[in-house]
Amino acid sequence: MSHNKQNSIFTPILVGGSLILLIGFAIRSTFGLFQIPIAEQFLWARSEFSLAIAIQNLAWGIGTPIFSAFAEKFGDRKTVIIGILLYAIGLLISSSASSPEAHQFLNVIIGFGIAGTGFGPILAVVGRAASPDKRSLALGITTAAGSAGQVVGPPFAAALLNIMPWSSVFVVFAIISLLTIILVPLLKSNPKNSKNDVRENLSDALMQAIKDPSYAMLFLGFFSCGFQLAFITAHFPALIAEASSPIVKNSLISLVCNSTASLGALSIAVIGLFNIIGSISAGALGKNFSKKYLLSLIYLWRTIAAILFIMLPITPLSVIIFSVVMGTLWLATVPLTSGIIAHIYGLQYMGTLYGIVFFSHQLGSFVGVWLGGLFYDIYGNYNIVWWVGIGVGAFSAIIHLPVKEIPLVNRMHPKHA
Repeated sequence: MSHNKQNSIFTPILVGGSLILLIGFAIRSTFGLFQIPIAEQFLWARSEFSLAIAIQNLAWGIGTPIFSAFAEKFGDRKTVIIGILLYAIGLLISSSASSPEAHQFLNVIIGFGIAGTGFGPILAVVGRAASPDKRSLALGITTAAGSAGQVVGPPFAAALLNIMPWSSVFVVFAIISLLTIILVPLLKSNPKNSKNDVRENLSDALMQAIKDPSYAMLFLGFFSCGFQLAFITAHFPALIAEASSPIVKNSLISLVCNSTASLGALSIAVIGLFNIIGSISAGALGKNFSKKYLLSLIYLWRTIAAILFIMLPITPLSVIIFSVVMGTLWLATVPLTSGIIAHIYGLQYMGTLYGIVFFSHQLGSFVGVWLGGLFYDIYGNYNIVWWVGIGVGAFSAIIHLPVKEIPLVNRMHPKHA
């Protein structure tokens, strides 16, 4: 390999991995748009399809460590191909599913498909292939590609829904996800084990991580990230539609939005856009600064932003400002959390160890979506669950501080190596 190619951050692995994430996340981020057309066609309660989305999040969380472990044993490319096939099959069969139970079951398959093509396996491939000085930024760029999918997915799905029924859109998405197989050959990686990798097998690596208090802190800290993100994605548009002051005629915001309902959709797009900036910035900062302090700061800023937003009058301007701030801090936690795991526990089993921590994130997602709906039904607003989100965010800001950001190998007895 030429020296020049070694120096470029945009390797075939980074490009291939980023495109697979972009397409997978573009499709995943559109499921909220199907809630109303599906509920209207079958006369279901809103909760039926939103439970399917919550199940998809949970299956994605359970599937991530499983697929990551599979990738470490049988190879990255085989794993991603299985993920792509499950994703496409789940989408294809969903197009003709007509009962809530069928959709809920199929979202287990789709969730596993997202796990096989998502952050767990892809960040591990990219992380292993990048040189240590470029790793943090490479993880940031790959995360940002997932964010870019969240920007392009919803408008694309909305355009398709204007010209065809929801079931046909699912078929189109199944075909698109199947076509990502052509990107898999780019993920050819030569496993370079770093000097932090002294363990022979996965069970040793798992036991050592589980015994390490820092791993438990990262696991608990990532829960609030999932809670806040999934709650906002699922419920923020409805909260804005009900709680925001009306859009002032001839104001700057009125040029792009004519109602508080469309303001909700705009806020999610703004979050997605600033998310790209935040992910890359966090990856770049993670190279030179302590990742645990950066994570604590991100959770602290999120907590302050959420407190200010709910305490001050909710206006279209405050919604946009909150979306910009929250977007910048949105997935900024991903390159830092995956990077800190690679730094402490080595690259060999980074995928599985990140996957288990990511399961906590998805557990948070499930609880955030579910509690949001439950408390709304009980109290008629989102205030209580919003304060719960602030509480778990503050907890995450504190729990990252005692993490020992030193490779585990350097902390253990040299005899053990």
